Amino acid sequence: MRLRRVGRRLGRRLGRIVGLALLALATPSYAAAQDESSLLLKDGFDAGRFAPEGGLYYKDNAEQRAGLVTFQEKSVLDGRGALTLSVKPLCAKGARNCSERAEVWEKPEVLASYDQTVWYGFAMRLDDPVPQDDARYVMAQWKRQITPGAEGDYSPFLALRLFRGRLGVTVETDMIEVFPIGGAERPDGCLPGEALALNRRVARQTRALVALQTGSTRADYPAYFNACAPAIQVTHHAGLPPVRAGWIDFVFRSSPGPQGNGHIEIVANGLHVATIKGPVGHRGSGLGKKQYFKFGPYRAANKGSWSISYDDFRRGPRCADVIRNGQCPPE
Repeated sequence: MRLRRVGRRLGRRLGRIVGLALLALATPSYAAAQDESSLLLKDGFDAGRFAPEGGLYYKDNAEQRAGLVTFQEKSVLDGRGALTLSVKPLCAKGARNCSERAEVWEKPEVLASYDQTVWYGFAMRLDDPVPQDDARYVMAQWKRQITPGAEGDYSPFLALRLFRGRLGVTVETDMIEVFPIGGAERPDGCLPGEALALNRRVARQTRALVALQTGSTRADYPAYFNACAPAIQVTHHAGLPPVRAGWIDFVFRSSPGPQGNGHIEIVANGLHVATIKGPVGHRGSGLGKKQYFKFGPYRAANKGSWSISYDDFRRGPRCADVIRNGQCPPE
């Protein structure tokens, strides 16, 4: 009898050990990667939840409570499902420094170092109605970690934005020299290769508009981009697809370099849109050692709802890991 009890206890223990081993095999071991930048991450949002191998999650904080996360099967790019992220009015009328978000973040354990190159791919569709005003609208952004108690409000070093119903991409860095358009140095506009820029003196940052929607001109975007930043060199290859194009498949190279060695590449629907080189990102006390990506609607307080659908998230150390069609830019 005693031997049978001992045998049953050993069997239960063995079962628990086998179960834990199977769980470990089923769960991605991010720590096993030699470097987080070498991770291959993917999520097609087909399972009605975030896939373990995607490294994504929805962050719960006050701003995010304006958001709604819906795994849906009605409108997808491919596969069985897609992710729709929506925001509704949450900020009190007249509230200052209030924003509304429904953003999906990379998990802390998969974040790559700030000095590493990471390639991202994702598909996005702006659902109707598309905002047409000139408020803040961001659909995807890359940032540097900020430690608690850090001074300053650091904007994303790379962001996909909406300006008056048109797509645009911006890069941001610590404030650099710019020349006002119409001034003595740039009376007729920016020289070839110079980025169209805005010096944000209070924030001590320079924001550059580096990609515009096809068929657009500078006049279609806010007039506050009124200067030229020679240090940020942009090679334009094509325009961004129009908002009404439906699903747009994006590929971005994220290589921040606030000392001047930044390198960004933008691909949309297989077309090479732009190459950006120069100072990209931020230095300063209180900034962490990692970069991170998040996507979803982020806006200043506004009326009505705003909805965006996403599909086929990919991340890897090389363009070939994430591109779906077209050719990769030279690395």
